[in-house]
Amino acid sequence: MAAPSHLLAPSTTARFRPPRFGLGGSHLGNPEPADNTADNTADQKADETAVATVDAAYQAGIRFFDTSPAYGDSERRLGTALQRRPRGEFLVSTKVVGDDPEGSIRASSERLGLAVDLVFAQDDAAYPVLDRLRRDGVIKALGAVSDDWRELDRLVRDVELDCVLLTTHYELLDQSAKPLLDRCVARGVSVVVSGVLTPQVLHVETIQARRLFAVCERYGVSLPQAALAFPSRHSAVTSVLIAASSPAEIRADAALVRQPVPERLWKDPELLRLLS
Repeated sequence: MAAPSHLLAPSTTARFRPPRFGLGGSHLGNPEPADNTADNTADQKADETAVATVDAAYQAGIRFFDTSPAYGDSERRLGTALQRRPRGEFLVSTKVVGDDPEGSIRASSERLGLAVDLVFAQDDAAYPVLDRLRRDGVIKALGAVSDDWRELDRLVRDVELDCVLLTTHYELLDQSAKPLLDRCVARGVSVVVSGVLTPQVLHVETIQARRLFAVCERYGVSLPQAALAFPSRHSAVTSVLIAASSPAEIRADAALVRQPVPERLWKDPELLRLLS
């Protein structure tokens, strides 16, 4: 079954367009391996929960899955869940770690039991190797990841990227990365945004968050619902990653994604002032 149309990326000038929403795999892995019986039992339960979380995401229509070797067992657990699915229906991305990009990708593919579609890197030295792998068809797309939007802006200028993964600075309470997004539109580079469900949004922790909450409430929209919908209003943003650690969590987030946000909200003068 193809991904539902409401989960597909909107049409942009980007050369490469991942699906509109994805599951971020940072909560699917344990940072340290267990080495005793009690911990092994806990690991088995964690395996089952992670696989069930990926299954729930898939059943909710999500077809983009992001992971990393740095996320503990995330790659292995993600692969266990996705190997049962038709390979042509979903996109998998991971990160390069270490000083051997080709070896990192090979090791990730082995842990996943799947070919990797999109690879994100942080080290400038990795890009020539990844560009060759892209031209050879080993990977479909090449991206950069950083929590520093200025660094991504430099890479968009200097490297032929398909995609960037921005982990901070473009969400309801902070749009400081907008210059990067504008450059990506001009260069045909797609932007994947993560980290939009911040503690401030989820728990309404700041004065600005409380004011945004009050505006959204007038339109029958929750603050997390608005936070998930907001990034894609910029034409550079093709995808939003949602991290989840349980089936219930990803089902709840996917339900928010499916609820339309009235266009009137985005035109509300008070909201516009708060977002400026």
